Amino acid sequence: MTNHDEMTGPFDNDDVSYEGRPPYTSHGPTPFDGDLGTHQVTLRSPAELADALPYLLGYRPEDSIILVSLHDRGGRGRFGGRARLGIPTHPDDWAAVAQQLAHGLVTGGERRGARPEQIVAYLCQEPTKGETGQSVMERLQPLAHKLRVACGRLDVPVIEALCISDGRFWSYCCGGQGCCPDEGEPMGLPGTSVLAAAAAYAGIQVRGTLRELRARLMPLETAVAVEQEVALDTAGMSLVPRIFDETGRAEVADETIELAERLMHRLADTAPVPNPAAADRCDDDLLCADEAAALILGLQDRTTRDRAAEWMEGDEAGPALRLWRALARRCVGPYAEHAAAPLTLAGWVAWSTGDELEAREALAMALGADPDYLFARLLHQACNEGLDPESVRRCLRAERAERGERAERVGRSECAERSERADREEPAECGGRAESDGHAERGARGGQAAQPEGEGHEPASEAPDVTTHPAVPPHPAALAPVSPSPHVPEQRRRRRTRSGASPLAATGEGQVPSPSGRRSRTPVADGTRPSAAGRGSTGPRTPGKPTASHRRADRVDAQEANAVRADGGTADGDSATGDDLR
Repeated sequence: MTNHDEMTGPFDNDDVSYEGRPPYTSHGPTPFDGDLGTHQVTLRSPAELADALPYLLGYRPEDSIILVSLHDRGGRGRFGGRARLGIPTHPDDWAAVAQQLAHGLVTGGERRGARPEQIVAYLCQEPTKGETGQSVMERLQPLAHKLRVACGRLDVPVIEALCISDGRFWSYCCGGQGCCPDEGEPMGLPGTSVLAAAAAYAGIQVRGTLRELRARLMPLETAVAVEQEVALDTAGMSLVPRIFDETGRAEVADETIELAERLMHRLADTAPVPNPAAADRCDDDLLCADEAAALILGLQDRTTRDRAAEWMEGDEAGPALRLWRALARRCVGPYAEHAAAPLTLAGWVAWSTGDELEAREALAMALGADPDYLFARLLHQACNEGLDPESVRRCLRAERAERGERAERVGRSECAERSERADREEPAECGGRAESDGHAERGARGGQAAQPEGEGHEPASEAPDVTTHPAVPPHPAALAPVSPSPHVPEQRRRRRTRSGASPLAATGEGQVPSPSGRRSRTPVADGTRPSAAGRGSTGPRTPGKPTASHRRADRVDAQEANAVRADGGTADGDSATGDDLR
């Protein structure tokens, strides 16, 4: 039970004609979310006045003190504000509660410029074990007297005080003996009064009791509660130190918001369930213990909670309200005070979407979990005073838009920085790519590099190389076929790669003679390799006096021949490649 002073309906929204006691006449919009249009409803008896109470509040009250203000206007009046408090268990608290409730209703009306002229009081409580409705009425009679005295001290008379219990009602304002039977008057069947018919015509439904409403926000008492408490303990060891760290706090905030968004999408994708209790069980099944623990602890950071409060309207409001209810039910055991955050968020979304009843109950429960929770206290006060939630919505919308703009500016800045860094690194990268591409292109033209002989490598092939035609015609002697010498061992005829030579130099493929007369591998028509003498020529020799280039070529040939002999080979050069002779 919550004993927070709460206004249970808007002010100045029902016209009532009255002359002392009944009849009471009501027309115009209902005191909750609905509109009866121009239909006029006349309340002719205390029975109809008692039956109208759920329609004045929007729910069926239990264990409650309710005061309804009446405002006179030319012999006709209208229902004004309503205030509710739970009935204290100990009678010693009744005087203080009566004074608090009367003062709150009267001063609240004065702040709005509509001080009540009269008040109707209701005491609603079901019998406990061994009690009857009549014994409840008799036990609460001193409380009704204190309410009438408290209102009289504020110059606002109580024109009717009713006790409703066990399907019957009693009036504490009877004019004399025998006015009301001792066993009370039976109330009509729910929904059969004139006001009930008008409300049904307008499509308005009365919700259940406050007990049923609070059950949607109370901690779970099933086997899931044990699992959830273990998950909260585990999550606390990892998340709480990060929240107290400046860097970790921002990371946890982002993780919490992202997780909440994922769960909201999960809830939104689920088919709606009409029955509230079944819908809550379905939502509980969609939420695992680890996810709930991470969200509950993450929302203890009030900056993160304020970001979550931005899901308050449109398509986001419904899934958000379901998520906050589910999280409040997961605040089990020693984590009951952690429910202040999800309960406050649930109350805020309910108020933002027009459900003031759930908003007040959720905010009152949040204050019960943590009386010093400022956000809940401010929202509870604003909701009770009938303020428009649009002012709070505007602030949250502006904060959300500003954060989006900051994120966009940061994104553009990071994009520009990456682009600038890429521009600075592009020349080097392009050069590296060109060099790499050049190697690849030369490798594609020249074939694979010769592998050094050793373990795991096959001997080099003795097949003739395939090369491009040189730019300089070969010497005629180079066209003579050359056969391998039988005196040279097989391993001597294998290729040897000079240290530091490129893969293309090792294979000798793709080489073109330079103007300086350096040798190249020269193809022949029959696919055989030229002799040592032919390889040293720079062109065909003509009879007559040798030229300087021919003499240089002859000296080179002689040096190559000596190098081959020193290596144990022969002068015909079939045991070495042209690169080995350099």
